[in-house]
Amino acid sequence: MPPSATSPLAALPLLVTMLGEDEIASPDAAFHDRLAEAVCRLGSMRRAAVFLTDDVRRRLTAVGAHGVELDLLRTTPARVLAPAWRALEDDRVIEEPIALAGETASLTCIPLSAAGQHHGVVLAERDAATGPLSDAEREGLWTLGKVCALAASARAATRQQERARHLGDRLDLARDVHERVVQRLFGVTLALGAPGDLTGPQRERCADALTAATAELRTAIQRPLTGRPARELRTTLREEVARLVDEHADANLTVAWAPDVEIPPTLEPLAQTVVLEAVRNARKHARPSSIAIAVERDGDAVAIGIVNDGVGPGAPAGAGVGLRLAAFEALEFGAAVDFGRTPPDRWHVRLMLPVPAAPAPTVPA
Repeated sequence: MPPSATSPLAALPLLVTMLGEDEIASPDAAFHDRLAEAVCRLGSMRRAAVFLTDDVRRRLTAVGAHGVELDLLRTTPARVLAPAWRALEDDRVIEEPIALAGETASLTCIPLSAAGQHHGVVLAERDAATGPLSDAEREGLWTLGKVCALAASARAATRQQERARHLGDRLDLARDVHERVVQRLFGVTLALGAPGDLTGPQRERCADALTAATAELRTAIQRPLTGRPARELRTTLREEVARLVDEHADANLTVAWAPDVEIPPTLEPLAQTVVLEAVRNARKHARPSSIAIAVERDGDAVAIGIVNDGVGPGAPAGAGVGLRLAAFEALEFGAAVDFGRTPPDRWHVRLMLPVPAAPAPTVPA
């Protein structure tokens, strides 16, 4: 026997439909119009409108409608919205007779709330002659409101994830251009800016570097944006730091790594990016007599600090593109990157990495 229009089971197909790819990608107005239409169809209503909440301003804003022009709801009277707020606060369906355009109608307020979050409310109208709602109808409309709220929440979360994916793609592209193309061009710039004429071999090296930079730029911009693959690393931060000490022996690079401090494996790529970029910037933009790397525990986090003493009073106070990209990337992992001048002549970069909570010990039965 099929479920009645207002039974909880009747709302399940709606949930499946509203979570479909077409609905997720639809404009906001179209999505909310569909919610209003579904309430009318499943709740046996003449017309309905979806209002979203603004708890800060204590405001309900009409965003979708079925059976009524949305523009007519832009200035909905407070007396009409008063029962809607009560329905939200009490998380229950409220039915109240109200006079609209000289006629008495039965206004039904259906809260759109899920997991303690108030998303909005549906105001629906049906013929007053149909009589008051039964308990079964109230329960069905209440469930329908939960389903609509769940669909709206899932849609918002999916869109947020999509925006995060696109941001990640842009960050990856910017990092590739910075680390590959810009670094090559910087080397060519140094060679061209050196005093004296270039020798034949120097000209060839500059030409080769420009050719390689052009090829890498072409590869980067033609790469399909299909999501962020996991960054594969063949080294650890400990190994990279040891390599840097040997590579930059002339800069007096020192390392202080506190005992029993390890980098979480999932954060190794970020940690290596920040340390390499900080050391590279110190050698490129400053004249340090020493570079100090410190890895230590700071409360519930691992702190990695890189300090150099080669920043004079006339040096620019801003940071390079690489550090800014790393700072954006850190946000995805709940980490934080801080950098800036430390008077009189130091520049610091500090990365704070969250440490995953240790699993609770199992108690033998």
